[in-house]
Amino acid sequence: MLARRLIPCLDVDRGRVVKGVRFVALRDAGDPVECAMRYDAEGADELVFLDITASSDARPIVLDMVRRVADAVYLPFTVGGGVRSVADAEALLRAGADKVAVNTAAVADPALITALARRFGAQAVVLAIDARARAAGGLGAEELRSRRSPHGTGAGFTPASEPVDGFEVYVRGGRTATGRDAVAWAREGAERGAGEILLTSMDRDGTKDGYDLALTRAVSRAVRVPVIASGGCGTIEHLRAALVEGEAAAALAASVFHFGELRVGDARRALRDAGVPVRPQAEAGFSHE
Repeated sequence: MLARRLIPCLDVDRGRVVKGVRFVALRDAGDPVECAMRYDAEGADELVFLDITASSDARPIVLDMVRRVADAVYLPFTVGGGVRSVADAEALLRAGADKVAVNTAAVADPALITALARRFGAQAVVLAIDARARAAGGLGAEELRSRRSPHGTGAGFTPASEPVDGFEVYVRGGRTATGRDAVAWAREGAERGAGEILLTSMDRDGTKDGYDLALTRAVSRAVRVPVIASGGCGTIEHLRAALVEGEAAAALAASVFHFGELRVGDARRALRDAGVPVRPQAEAGFSHE
């Protein structure tokens, strides 16, 4: 069985690492290069950097940050946010990224996935999918939140607390619903050449309530490429559940790593003790010392 991966995610907004809940209420979590170096030293398997406002602001991703990270760490890292063309992806890869993630532009033009895979190879192309549960009866999660809270803040709804009728893809940093089914879109993306799926549950993002296992499992079973589970990690048990019950190839986390609630090395050891196939610490990452 292939070793499962632990991947810290750095959501970057104008040069700073940030983290919120369900894509809003962002708080500062530090300098991206300093964060990357820490995770390299802790033995993370990979890193993911997402420029979370590049698409919504219709601006290019910050190439200088990518170069500085590439100079500072040995870890493989994926960069996404604002990738709209083969030229954008090439610029990121030349700056030092190992993979590029596409989301909004791929939904608008699915042929972009194929073009990227043909130019750089499927191993360098990650399809990022931000998904929300669609409640039975046709209501979306946001509509249910609005009904349940006079301020529309979302108290109460999780995929586990209401009947769910599939999952809908959102783009532009989670701001725009597409009407696309997340599982079908993941399958299409893999068929078009994506070598990996980065799957984020917007309902669970930043909540620390655990990954959406139903969503993760459905996508993992629908595609033949690795699926990275994202959104909701709060404990080591959540990591284990995503990798075992959710059948994910990797588990991504942000808040719990950024703010010191979990350390990558401790999580790795606990997962190994629980029988989850992860790489030994000595094989994960490299040291600059």
